[in-house]
Amino acid sequence: PAVAAALRAAFEALLAAAAAAIVAASSRVASAFSAPAAFMTPRPVVGPSTARSSSSSSSPSSLLMSSYDMSDYSSSSSDYEPEPDEEDKAVGAQTVVDDESSEEDVKVHGPVPMSKNAGNRFVALIFDKALDRNGRDWEEMMENRTGLTGEHVRYCREANLYNETFNSDSSVDVMQSYQILSSCATRPIGHILILESQTLSDVQNFIASDPIVQNLGCDPNDVPLYRWRHIKDQTLRIDDGRYGFPNVLIQLDRHPEELGPGNADLRDRLEKSKLEYMIRSERVIAAGPLHMATEIKGDPSSLPVGDVIFFNAKDRNEAIEFAQNDPAALGGLYGSMRVHKYNTIDVTGKFVSDNLHDDGTGWYNRNARLRKEMEAEGYPVDDEQTPWLNW
Repeated sequence: PAVAAALRAAFEALLAAAAAAIVAASSRVASAFSAPAAFMTPRPVVGPSTARSSSSSSSPSSLLMSSYDMSDYSSSSSDYEPEPDEEDKAVGAQTVVDDESSEEDVKVHGPVPMSKNAGNRFVALIFDKALDRNGRDWEEMMENRTGLTGEHVRYCREANLYNETFNSDSSVDVMQSYQILSSCATRPIGHILILESQTLSDVQNFIASDPIVQNLGCDPNDVPLYRWRHIKDQTLRIDDGRYGFPNVLIQLDRHPEELGPGNADLRDRLEKSKLEYMIRSERVIAAGPLHMATEIKGDPSSLPVGDVIFFNAKDRNEAIEFAQNDPAALGGLYGSMRVHKYNTIDVTGKFVSDNLHDDGTGWYNRNARLRKEMEAEGYPVDDEQTPWLNW
């Protein structure tokens, strides 16, 4: 009995010690949540709209969120105040910047200004085979187009890079230049220009002087040109190449006589279902109807005659399937549809940097050299000089 009593006493003492240790550990955990440790000190947020006073109180929820949103916080219930040296170490040797002294270094950017040429958006469809008047085969046309791409880029940049003091008479903005590829995606067969200008005549003159159009030897008036009602909803602005490869779908309406009686309003009846189809697809980069290219935007004769959709697809079969399942196509609206992959050509020259892995002979570095050449000639190539092109 004496041995049993001794063992019982020892076991009870062990339980009491364990209980005391658990209580002490719980107190330390509670203290850690009520007083932020040095390694939990967040990065200071500079700016009058986001900074908070160091004397303000913090709820448990804001304390927990601070580890995610890095917002500045403090706890009035904390009895822990790190020394200055410790605080500097806690933020990775970053110096805490006083809000008032930093306001002078903060540059506030307002809305991006509109270009003087904005207001009318046009689409030009330039396909070599349809426009060539020199009787060349596809191989010769491809070689000519490839050789003239540099001149085309330079021509577009000369139109884009202007400001109040240099090249101010430029009357056309080249929003995009897309190099259209063959069905096998191995050779260029044309390009699509998306242009903005105040007048139709300025757009026609710009197209007529495009080096590639001039090489085709065609009448510039033969180039298909449309007003484009670009749908600028955010659901139809998916990044190109995010889900596959960028493609363009060109859809031209049937002639009214081909639609048959009672179908004069077919486009209007199919408009909603087509829009819903594009939104649900989650693949559209840009889209909108094509209208007759009239001088005045509100001209009643500027009727819709087709649609153009830039979208992503994994391969050509998926791209064709997307085109065929378009409700407007199923409804019999279109007389013709074309699907092509395309490459985006940099026509601004503002975002080009040297390729350090290029020996200087590659296309990318030639692109960078062109930017430097134009800068030396006085063209405004920096972002702040032409903010309306920062899209």
